[in-house]
This record gives sequence, C-alpha cells and structure tokens, in this order.
Amino acid sequence: MSKKNRPSNQQRIANLKASANLNRRDFLYGLGSSLGALAFSSMISADQAFARATSGGPLAPKAPMLPAKAKACIFLMMEGGPSHIDTFDPKPKLSKYHLKEFQQGGENLSAMSSGKRYYVESPFQTRKVGQSGADMSEHFVHLAEVADDLCFYRGAQAESVNHPTAMYHINTGNKFGGDPGLGGWVTYGLGTLNENLPAFIVLPEVAYPQGGAGNWTNGFLPAYYQGTPLRSVGSPILDIEPPPGVSRYHQRESLDLLAELNQKHQQEHPAHEELKARMENYELAFRMQMEIPDIIDIEKEDEKTKEMYGVGEETTDAFGRKCLLARRLVEQGVRFVQVYSGGWDSHDYLARAHGKLIQSIDKPIAALIKDLKRRGMLEETLIVWCGEFGRSPDNGVRGGGVAYGRDHNPNAMAMWMAGGGVKAGHTIGATDEIGSSAVEVVHPLKDVHVTLLRLMGLDDNKLTYFHGGRYKQLSQTGGNVIKELLA
Repeated sequence: MSKKNRPSNQQRIANLKASANLNRRDFLYGLGSSLGALAFSSMISADQAFARATSGGPLAPKAPMLPAKAKACIFLMMEGGPSHIDTFDPKPKLSKYHLKEFQQGGENLSAMSSGKRYYVESPFQTRKVGQSGADMSEHFVHLAEVADDLCFYRGAQAESVNHPTAMYHINTGNKFGGDPGLGGWVTYGLGTLNENLPAFIVLPEVAYPQGGAGNWTNGFLPAYYQGTPLRSVGSPILDIEPPPGVSRYHQRESLDLLAELNQKHQQEHPAHEELKARMENYELAFRMQMEIPDIIDIEKEDEKTKEMYGVGEETTDAFGRKCLLARRLVEQGVRFVQVYSGGWDSHDYLARAHGKLIQSIDKPIAALIKDLKRRGMLEETLIVWCGEFGRSPDNGVRGGGVAYGRDHNPNAMAMWMAGGGVKAGHTIGATDEIGSSAVEVVHPLKDVHVTLLRLMGLDDNKLTYFHGGRYKQLSQTGGNVIKELLA
C-alpha cells in the first residue's frame, strides 16, 4: 500500500476498535515489535529514565545550584561491608590483642556485638603509597599508582547493623526504604546530558543487592527518576534490536498510533501522573535503539584499554567490564552510574574472601581513574567508593571455635572519593586505635550525602520535593557539608 493510500492514525484507531472491540491494554500487549517488548520488559526502569533534553522536560539539563566541578558521578558500591581495617585504615595494635578473648554484654547490643568474642589482627600487610603516604593493603597493587588522586575519609558512621536497612540508608538516606535513590536526587536536580540514554544507570551483580531494586527506586519523586539496571550477563538490555522485518518506519508508525491512544486515555484520566512517563518510556526506548548498542559494546575499545581494565582476565573480567562501561556511559552524558561488587560480608575466612575481592576490583578501579584522567574527565567526574558499613576489630566465638573474620560495624567504615572537586591526596578523619569507632571529623551518613550533592553543585536544603504533607530531601532532616573533603 502506498503512503498516499495508507489510512491515518485516527482511521486506524477507529478501525481497530470497531473491528475487534480492542481496548487500550489489549492493544499494548499486541504491539509485537521489539520496541514494545523492550518497553514492557523494563517498564518501570525505562519509565523513570526518560531523558528528553528539551525546555520544560522533566530531565532537561538544569544549571547547578552552586559552583561545582563534578558533572557526573560513578558510585562504586561494595555490597556486604568491606573492612576498613584490612583495606585503607590499618590497626597494628590489633596484633597485640590477636585471639585474645573477652565477654561483651549490655543493653541494645546486637547478637554480633555481644557474647564471647576475640580480637582479630589483619591477615594483610599494609604500606604507605604515593607522595601522600596513603595507607593501603598489600593487595591494592594498581590502586597504589593513583593514590594521590584519592581522598580517604575515616570519619563516617552509619546507623544500621543489618544489610538491607544499611543498604537503603547509604543509597537513599532512609533505612526503611521507599525513598528515592541518590542517583534519582541528582538527576532530579540536574537533569540529563543525553536525551537518548537513561540518566541514572545501575550495573548490578547477577543477584541484586540486599533490598533489591529499592536501592535505586524513584520513591516519591516522579517516575522519571528511577535507576535503570543493565544486566550483568549476556546482553545488558534485552530486545534492543528490532526483529527481522520490523523497520524503524514501522516502529515509528506504531509509536504514533500508541501515542494517540495514550493521549486519549490521559484526557480521560488527567490525574494519572505516571501515564506521561509511560508514554515517554516508549520514545526513549525508540531512541535508545540507535545509540545504546554502540555504547554498551565494549569490544569496540582497543585491546590496550581492555587489558588496562582487566577485561578477559579471570579475576578482573566481570568488574572490569562494568568499570569500562561506566566510563563509556558518563562519557556519553549519563549523569549517575552505580557499579556493584558483592560478597564483602566476611564473617569468616577474611584473608581468602577479602583477598580475592580486592584483587578483583584493584586493576579495574585504577584503570577507571587513569582512563578518566587521560581523557580530561576526572575533574568533572566524582568517583565514590564505599560499602554500607565497616567491620569490627573482633569476631564472635561461634560453634565453639574461631574463624578469622569480622562482624558488622556501623561506627567505622572505609570510604574514599576521587575527582569532582575533592581534596585529592589527603586522609580526612580517623578511627580509634583498634578501628572500633570513628573519633575525628565524625559525621553521620546524611552529612556524606549532603557533601556528595554539594560536589555535584546541589544544595540539600533546596533540593526538595513536596510529598506526604511536607517538603522532603535526601538527608531527611538536613545535614552539614563535610568541608574538609572539598578542595
């Protein structure tokens, strides 16, 4: 049929409804093209990732509230709680107490803090690296080469001793979940730099972290601000390529017809706020088909770059691919990328577990920093490395014996930042002589969140959203910038 004789969208709608009594939902499920499959397979995530950079659009680029260097953030999340004592905050005094048992009791203590316990020295050697003399475990071979680009912070304190609540706290500011993720707040405040890609992307493990997708939810923010997770195995996005016989023209025609149906439905239900986001979801998916296949194909990188990230090596391949993809995403305008490494919950066999994990992230993270630096992107990209809490200097005697590991410790945790206006080459704050608690430049996580927003040019007290009868913010009740971390 020639284009001239092809019926209009209005005629097609009328014909469809008249011939089959087709309701809106039936039509959506009958779209049949890969665009429809993509939209439905990731309806929630793509809805929130709409990035139309036009005036008045929900994710149009916005000027920062305050002067800032950082335009994008890569958040390296070590799920499970890495030990500060065995990574970047050595405690030699623990050697004096190693295996010494004691009984700890009292009110309001968790099962991991009370009972019969024993001290554990670090199984790793630590040395000073870089001109800054930063402390690093012996297994950080490659990261030592960029030590002077890092700003270590030893004063942070979490509030929860349990993984799910602690994960929600570090990622959303709310221990009980349901609030927007940090990336959602950033994109709410700054918009996106690329209309063809989601603004907030998550690179998880095969198994989602404790708390699941609630760690990158849009919460009470509009539907555009939820993180979009990419698959860690196989194609990062399913159905990104149209099936044989379905052209871009056919997809465009389907979208136009779908828009007609949705607009009519929106007129009938003007209070349905998520409908517009759903409509834009299809448009974003359509645009992503053109741009994202090239971006997520890291095989397009030269061999030297892939080797630098450890791609193809058994120990580093999985995390190396995610770090390389994170660089490619921010390079193309994605505002916030969160990269997960799991398995840091080392209650037992600390030397083996932490040793392998450090080796798996060491080369890729060092490569990420070097790569951003050589491309002139490090100053405009804030990198954050942390877990949901730290680990204890002791362990509980369980099953009548001991195993060299550590329990959860919200009072002291490992954290560092790089690029994006942080004070590189410095170590800020301190923990006590055995690493039990932060004692210098001590701040709660809400102050860390406020500081991260400040580095991105956002003011937590002004970045608010009216919900539930009050204006809400990432810090919940307000916080203070940790000025010692700012360059």
